[in-house]
Amino acid sequence: MTTDTHRTLPDGRPVPLMTGGERPMLESWLDFHRATLELKCAGLDDDQVRLASAEPSALTLLGLLQHLAEVERNWFQRAFEDAALPPVFEEETGYRLTPERGLAEALDVWRREIARGREVCAGRSLDDAGRIPDGPMGGLEVSLRWVYVHMIEEYARHNGHADILRERIDGVTGA
Repeated sequence: MTTDTHRTLPDGRPVPLMTGGERPMLESWLDFHRATLELKCAGLDDDQVRLASAEPSALTLLGLLQHLAEVERNWFQRAFEDAALPPVFEEETGYRLTPERGLAEALDVWRREIARGREVCAGRSLDDAGRIPDGPMGGLEVSLRWVYVHMIEEYARHNGHADILRERIDGVTGA
């Protein structure tokens, strides 16, 4: 089986693999969606990433970024290592904004959670099982493969929200 060479789009995002093994393909799609979220935040200041999309929604790009840091922690670290690991931010969804935390800090935390998740997954098989840490399906066994697919879905859905937020902030579309 051949594997695509790593390519990037003109905006710097990695092109997901189109051929090759299952795990590299899943990881490349997740990396693409992570890079898409980061691109949606690029060039904005702390005030801009705090702008909500439209009433009654309070959804913001900063809240999405914080939420996805929590998601990274939840599905990799909590599911496969320590279900009792506390939230990254003040509450488990990550959506709550605080005046003292801006974009730079949230990006640093998010990147740290991604790196830690990669460490947790290294050496594990896609068939390795963890446990959903809480919620309505809490305690159920889940494969690393399922988690990768879920994470791709989670980012894709939230990147759609990020598209709308970014367009409302400064009119930028695409990506």
